[in-house]
Amino acid sequence: MQNSKIGFVSLGCPKALVDSERIITQLKAQNYDLVNNYQDANVVIINTCGFVESAIEESMNAIQEAMASNGRVIVTGCLGAKADKIREVCPDVLHISGPHAYEEVIQAVHQHVPPPKDPFTQLIPPQGIKLTPRHYAYLKISEGCNHHCTFCIIPSMRGKLQSYSMNQVLTEAQNLQKAGVKEILVISQDTSAYGVDKKYTPVQWNNDTLSTKFYDLCQALSKLGIWVRLHYVYPYPHVDDIIPLMSQHGLLPYIDIPLQHASPHILKAMKRPANQENTLKRIQQWREICPDLTIRSTFIVGFPGETEADFEQLLEFLREARLDRVGCFQYSPVEGAAANQLPNQIPQQIKQERFDRFMQLQAKISAEKLEAKQGSIIQVLVDDIHDEHVIARSSADAPEIDGLVYLPFKKDIKVGEFYQVKIVDSDDYDLYGKWIKS
Repeated sequence: MQNSKIGFVSLGCPKALVDSERIITQLKAQNYDLVNNYQDANVVIINTCGFVESAIEESMNAIQEAMASNGRVIVTGCLGAKADKIREVCPDVLHISGPHAYEEVIQAVHQHVPPPKDPFTQLIPPQGIKLTPRHYAYLKISEGCNHHCTFCIIPSMRGKLQSYSMNQVLTEAQNLQKAGVKEILVISQDTSAYGVDKKYTPVQWNNDTLSTKFYDLCQALSKLGIWVRLHYVYPYPHVDDIIPLMSQHGLLPYIDIPLQHASPHILKAMKRPANQENTLKRIQQWREICPDLTIRSTFIVGFPGETEADFEQLLEFLREARLDRVGCFQYSPVEGAAANQLPNQIPQQIKQERFDRFMQLQAKISAEKLEAKQGSIIQVLVDDIHDEHVIARSSADAPEIDGLVYLPFKKDIKVGEFYQVKIVDSDDYDLYGKWIKS
């Protein structure tokens, strides 16, 4: 009997990608066949994003395209929490569910495409089906968030913090390492809050007693012997405790902390921590403990009520903090976000002008920091090989969002392997290296 065929479209952030991986793993375990076009699929699953208007538009376009090309569509993910919005445009979708509703999606598939008989679950590898390249993988440690940032609707879509069990997370990490994964990217909505909801429950792991909390998780992951990179780390005071783990190179000396702004006035309106001076002091202390530390952050410009003085305060923060990797977004209203009701909305022209000034300053800082790496010898992980060059990343570069290390083409180089290279040039965001003769 031919396998039932499922099409799958995964949109949004790495956290949504992990949701897609889990659904696909379950479908493959039940002997469904995944196809990459609408025409051959018995049903199409679309895992949507609903965080900002551009993402909502992309998700709606994907649903409409799948409906036009196939007509049998199951929708899940963040936009699925707004079922009425979807049915206004596409009333005939088969089923709609919110984020991380794995079982509901599988049940919907069963209803419309009955599972083939005699599934061969032993054919599924212990690490599950991954949508990333074989040498790196995302490790999601929790769902939801307990914060109520005024620009964000994630808690209303994904709920409050729900930490996965320590044994579940570490078992998945161990399975990834055994499967040959060289880099694990730890993700969640609020990574450093891990375990708060479980009241730091003690667990047994490898003959040790660990607490279900951020530090113990980081310490256990640092012993895997592979790259472990931390994303979406909210700057709680206890984050300071993990920096020594990075200085010992158990964890990668890399931390992604979305600071969002530097003006206390705007941070208060966002309902974010509002102590700029303390943040600068902590960054200085982190660098003293771990001089190789790479700090990534994201910021929002044009938030309602942002004055020119607020924006200049943000620029001054950039000059002093000299962060390594920085992303910037222009504020856009998200349906259901509290910030929509704030006074003094910023005109689009001013948002764009501030965005341009922000990026020009950060490009200069980034170029200066990368230029300082010229002449150094670093370890890189190869991501891709082309006819004329090899694309790799250093410990300072997360996949898809940070810079790259470009190297000349060389035979016998393999994707997913580590190499030592010498940096010979740089630009605003990328490094250029040469191979070291072995």
